[in-house]
Amino acid sequence: MQAYVVGGAVRDELLGLPVQDRDWVVVGASPEDMLAQGFRPVGKDFPVFLHPHTQEEYALARTERKTAPGYRGFVFHTAPDVTLEQDLVRRDLTINAIARAPDGSLTDPFHGQRDLAARVFRHVSDAFAEDPVRILRVARFAARFADFSVAPETCALMRRMVEAGEVDALVPERVWQELARGLMEQRPSRMLAVLRACGALARIMPELDALWGVPQPPLHHPEVDTGAHMMLVVDYAAVRGFALPVRFAALMHDLGKGATAPEAWPSHHGHEGTGVGLIEALCKRLKVPNDCRELAVMTAREHGNVGRAAVLRANTIVTLLERCDALRKPERFAQMLLAAECDFRGRGGPGDDFLSRPFPQAGRLLQALAAARAVDAGAVALRYADRRERIAQAVHQARVSAVKRVLSSAPQAGPDSCYPDAD
Repeated sequence: MQAYVVGGAVRDELLGLPVQDRDWVVVGASPEDMLAQGFRPVGKDFPVFLHPHTQEEYALARTERKTAPGYRGFVFHTAPDVTLEQDLVRRDLTINAIARAPDGSLTDPFHGQRDLAARVFRHVSDAFAEDPVRILRVARFAARFADFSVAPETCALMRRMVEAGEVDALVPERVWQELARGLMEQRPSRMLAVLRACGALARIMPELDALWGVPQPPLHHPEVDTGAHMMLVVDYAAVRGFALPVRFAALMHDLGKGATAPEAWPSHHGHEGTGVGLIEALCKRLKVPNDCRELAVMTAREHGNVGRAAVLRANTIVTLLERCDALRKPERFAQMLLAAECDFRGRGGPGDDFLSRPFPQAGRLLQALAAARAVDAGAVALRYADRRERIAQAVHQARVSAVKRVLSSAPQAGPDSCYPDAD
């Protein structure tokens, strides 16, 4: 019986990165052997055990056989005679198929160290094609390790898997899980680029894939189409370290532009409403959590209004705050402003300075929100106790007056403080 550290822990250690969790594979043991040494079984599909002291996962070396489409269609075989190399050959990438023994020696039958040095994602064997989740994992790894590239033969294999319909068998929960993890990496745009290169993006999120080749309004750099803009936007959200709902909202904010008829380009009039419907459908299909869905919908609907904040009148601003439920949920409104700023920062191209330009819209709207929330709605309601039908309008007007006062004393916005992107 011999235990080896495998997978990401070995990979990250060789890259000089911190190791968060260690997974072990055990060769030459049976489930009874593990139980006799105090390990606790936790695996449902195949024998996995928790170490009695460290609680790290130990899996028995196994082989697997494809029996049905999708990532669940496998039969696993574990036995004491399954070798370490037989276990490693079933893994996805060569850089994840390296094992380290307790004495520090490495077993690397598929040249994973060579691919680590070359910064290449390469599949271990044709068994890669049996699990479509691996396409998502490669894309997520591309977002994490931004200086790695996908080997041409691996990209070709992924493309064949997509054409064979393997991606269509993925369950929504797993797609969202991998997408969310990729969005939280350092370069989310790399995940999207890999998925698009192999054709998987068009099958998983066709609404997003439709953005490439769609021109942006004239304010954007001419070399940046809507797909490229979206990638700049989501990468800026990652650079700022924003939370997942903000990053997802940044990803979704221009979805409606993909539905604009080509004869209307570069105008995208009304794309906000179209985008809301597309986002709702995508979120329902992928079972996206409510906090991500709600913020994405709000951002798609309102990011143009945020961009025009410098020229909005007090009444329009209060209506915007009320429509966004910002008075009850100011934190979510603040997140929407962050996503809108990401949209603004992703407008540049070579030589443009959108990353350094001021973005006073957020401060102006947050100032207005603070003034509106300071209004004592209860006191206003008491003054109209005998005319209850007028209470809502009276509260609204009191907020408008408060916002008007605070904004009238604020510094006037400069010429670059508004981006008229109604299209």
